[in-house]
Amino acid sequence: MNNSEWVVLCLLVHEPAHGFALARLTAPAGPIGQVWHIPRPLVYRALDGLTARGLAEPVGIEPGRGPARRLLRATPSGRARADEWLVTPVSRIRDIRTEFLVKLALLQWAGTDPRNLLDAQAETLRPIVAHLLGLRESTQGLDQAVASWRYETAVAALKLAESTSE
Repeated sequence: MNNSEWVVLCLLVHEPAHGFALARLTAPAGPIGQVWHIPRPLVYRALDGLTARGLAEPVGIEPGRGPARRLLRATPSGRARADEWLVTPVSRIRDIRTEFLVKLALLQWAGTDPRNLLDAQAETLRPIVAHLLGLRESTQGLDQAVASWRYETAVAALKLAESTSE
């Protein structure tokens, strides 16, 4: 699944919702959207995909003016997968800015202690930081620039994980 689908599933775990409400949460000014923005059409696409996979299910219609808003919730299988994903550390440095930060945002939004994720993320990052330091010191030119960039990103993420988990 992609990050947008994971985010929508995690939001449905917290409480049943319809696409429009989820789109507000993932709008650029929303509590999740400031880290991972999901345009409204992609929210609806994610809901369709989650429903097709059996990870979300309809639970009713929200009354109101305008078109009917179908409420969905995470299924038990969806809840289990979302709970596991939320505490799984990110292993690729290029995903730190997106996946790791959106997991922190989701945990904070749900009022869940992020300690398990932070500890696991720090454990995952320590050997990566050591490896990237070696690459930075043993390469030159563009390879060194890339290794330096990845090293500094990994160090910053490690500092965040370690300082936030204390």
